[in-house]
Amino acid sequence: MGNKQTIFTQEQLDAYQDCTFFTRKEILRLFYRYRDLAPQLVPLDYSASPAVTLPYELIGSMPELKDNPFRQRIAEVFSEHGDGNMTLDDFLDMFSVLSEMAPRDLKAYYAFKIYDYNNDDYICKSDLEKTVNKLTRNELTPEEVSLVCEKVIYEADVDNDGKLSLADFQHMIVRAPDFLRYLVSLITTTEQEKTLPQRTNI
Repeated sequence: MGNKQTIFTQEQLDAYQDCTFFTRKEILRLFYRYRDLAPQLVPLDYSASPAVTLPYELIGSMPELKDNPFRQRIAEVFSEHGDGNMTLDDFLDMFSVLSEMAPRDLKAYYAFKIYDYNNDDYICKSDLEKTVNKLTRNELTPEEVSLVCEKVIYEADVDNDGKLSLADFQHMIVRAPDFLRYLVSLITTTEQEKTLPQRTNI
């Protein structure tokens, strides 16, 4: 009786379990992670679905994201309005996809969205240039970045339209999960390679 949680209704918890890869206990744990970012803004009673949104500055400072070069894009892709500010639902969705329980094709779909900087449903050369610069922390020259991007498009662009569709991207990921990292390493010195961030779960 004393241990009954009063943060969510049973219907809310059931819905969160249906829409994520988390257990009830994990959902509650993530709620407290969200609340800890701004306890003055996030109430302990969510049964009435309060309209709370936390700014990107707080989300991006979390240990799981703060060292990720794609942290802002990740937050933007998972936020309802694309601005990086997050409701609790956005927050749970993000951690669900980032979790080890999420299937590979779902991760590939969101990775595609993260790398699609101009949100046109394709990864073009300019999107790839931004991606490579972030992966290498701007260690490469513009010429080297251009070479990497041209190689990626040459290898992965199945229909030869000069850009990658979601299908092209998924095919590339299935064929060679470390394909992009490998291409970067082809023209990166040993010391530069050490600066590349390790693969995350997305």
